[in-house]
Amino acid sequence: MNNRGAFEEFKDVFRKSDNGLMQLISINVAVFFFLIILKVVFTLSGVQGLYTSIMHNIMLPSNLEMFIFKPWTLITYFFTHEGFFHILFNMLFLYWFGRLIVEFLGSKKLVNLFILGGIIGGLAYLLFYNLLPFYADRVASSKMLGASGGVYAVVVGSAVFMPDYRLNLILLGPVKIKWIAIVYVFLSFAGITGANAGGELAHLGGAAIGWFYISQLKKGNDIGAFVQSTLTFFKSFFVKSNDVKVSYRTKSKTTSSRTNDSKPKSNVAQNEIDAILDKISESGYESLSKDEKDKLFNASKD
Repeated sequence: MNNRGAFEEFKDVFRKSDNGLMQLISINVAVFFFLIILKVVFTLSGVQGLYTSIMHNIMLPSNLEMFIFKPWTLITYFFTHEGFFHILFNMLFLYWFGRLIVEFLGSKKLVNLFILGGIIGGLAYLLFYNLLPFYADRVASSKMLGASGGVYAVVVGSAVFMPDYRLNLILLGPVKIKWIAIVYVFLSFAGITGANAGGELAHLGGAAIGWFYISQLKKGNDIGAFVQSTLTFFKSFFVKSNDVKVSYRTKSKTTSSRTNDSKPKSNVAQNEIDAILDKISESGYESLSKDEKDKLFNASKD
């Protein structure tokens, strides 16, 4: 019988490489349950105001004067949820569409897409709430939380990458994901004058960066590369690196020349990858040959 604790299983998620999808979901779920525990404990202890204070420091305020003193909220807000159905649907959509990104582009691209969606979604919320007179009476008190901006980036990014890929929906059957994304985005656009206007604006910001990110990726430009560099920098403070140095001595010039001219089998020319991505966009992933699928998979690991 496996008696390992939940905390050990949680740590295992982060020990595995290329496990970005489950790591993102795990962080969101862990924060959700942690906040529930805090709320119950603080309420029973008569210090509910402390919980409210914590939430005010991790939610994204639309008031720029408040945001200047809490810039970290541009990140913390999209890992924070309070409602059960809010986190449930966000994580379900992240899982369904995130698997497509991971399978065809790799785990790192998914993390880039999600974080960019969260950041751009938050900036869209800040920008429009402070520029458009319609939202002027909401700026002072409005705060935002939830991963929807990142999720919208993943949904739209998946649809741009393979628009004709089909998902089986209850009652509707197989539906191309481009139509799911279009409906998803249209519903948010229709809600930008409603009670959750800030959230809907963040959705649209996430959707826009999802489209732009994958469009640029097809051209060979990973505009989210800085996300991985930043994560690696912060990980270096918590993960001890192996101080192992490998050295070798070349026996002759001939041997050295052969070593330098050889290329790993996993390295695939960018023009081949572009052609494969174009083929997926036009005819779907199933139209690829086994060799093309292998090339795309190997390229996603580089």
